[in-house]
Amino acid sequence: MPKPNSVSRHIVLTSHPSNFGPKPIAINWGVSEPLERGPVIATLTKQVHRNVIGTHSGGYAIYRALAVASGALQTDHRADLTNTSPIEHIGPYPSWGDPDKIVSLDPFGAIAPEVFSTYLQQGYDIRPTIAITKAHINMPELQEAVAKGRLQVDGQIMKPGGDLVVTKAAIEPVWYLPGVAKRFGITEGDLRRALFEQTGGMFPELVTRSDLEVFLPPIGGLTVYIVGDLTAITDPNKPVAVRVHDECNGSDVFGSDICTCRPYLVHGIEVCVQTAQEGGVGIIVYCRKEGRALGEVTKFLVYNARKRQEGGDRADAYFARTECVAGVQDMRFQELMPDVLHWLGITRIDRMVSMSNMKYNAITQSGIEIVERIAIPEDLIPQDARVEIEAKKAAGYYTTGDVLDTDGLAEVKGRSLEV
Repeated sequence: MPKPNSVSRHIVLTSHPSNFGPKPIAINWGVSEPLERGPVIATLTKQVHRNVIGTHSGGYAIYRALAVASGALQTDHRADLTNTSPIEHIGPYPSWGDPDKIVSLDPFGAIAPEVFSTYLQQGYDIRPTIAITKAHINMPELQEAVAKGRLQVDGQIMKPGGDLVVTKAAIEPVWYLPGVAKRFGITEGDLRRALFEQTGGMFPELVTRSDLEVFLPPIGGLTVYIVGDLTAITDPNKPVAVRVHDECNGSDVFGSDICTCRPYLVHGIEVCVQTAQEGGVGIIVYCRKEGRALGEVTKFLVYNARKRQEGGDRADAYFARTECVAGVQDMRFQELMPDVLHWLGITRIDRMVSMSNMKYNAITQSGIEIVERIAIPEDLIPQDARVEIEAKKAAGYYTTGDVLDTDGLAEVKGRSLEV
């Protein structure tokens, strides 16, 4: 006899629904009025209600599967969302209703239980894809900046002892497939086919359910840390600083000095604090794209290959070794990155703490103005990261004049690359 949570209870056909059966609620992407737009329903408890491909929690859905398989979690569990509403409200902004501005997250994701309450009352299992809260963060480098006089303890933004007060938002990816395809200049069919094939056929609905246009991919999302007054984001008279940072666990968390990731992240936070203390707002967008979105295993393999090659770790082989292992030097495509900035209501960035041309181009081409670009100070570059820097110099990592582009663009083998 099968167990209560046996998969035998949940065999689901992935073909189009019957013409005579109930239809899922339509999602009209890019509509500014939420009830007209429709809720994202990724429930696993009532299949006929589902109107998307995939499920909540990205890659963590696999852990949920283990919890169900082991009997620790019941398949019919529904989240109790009492007192989980955002601590701070963001939006709505005009960009929320523009299908070209936001295609990789649900702008209503933080307030879904509120704006779709009528559906919840009817028994639909609707869950937030964005959560907003407040917190303190503390990094030793910020305390050092206070000690050296670069940052001030004001008691509101920067507390005694180095605690930094932030508003933070966690965002799960929600992809509108026609819009994502348009961003990359490909057909929706080609996108669906590649997603289906490169996940080993994990989501057959990608090729069998063309009526479902929204996909919750099994990937990491992003976290936004906001320093200062949120209303300053849309105030044309207040400065806005932004650092868009792609994950580097070895450097960001454990302080590895083979790259400039943590120093640049900390410098970005420092600029954000300074901007907030001037009456503006600072924003850190932390994207889960470990190892240039190639993954940490690939990154460590490349480290070994670089250090063991004849002549040791060399700038002239920096990019080539990555390509030998991964087949490509970088997969951190920035086409979808500006969506979170549009969700925040940003129209102008006064201080962009990055010299990356890929990030700059993606942001400005999406309609956001960038006034100033800020490079990492020379004295923050670790000695062991000099190979990285020299490689970038050799590849043309200069954006304007004599400003060193330490997070930027290279023309390698005819292809624009961000590293």
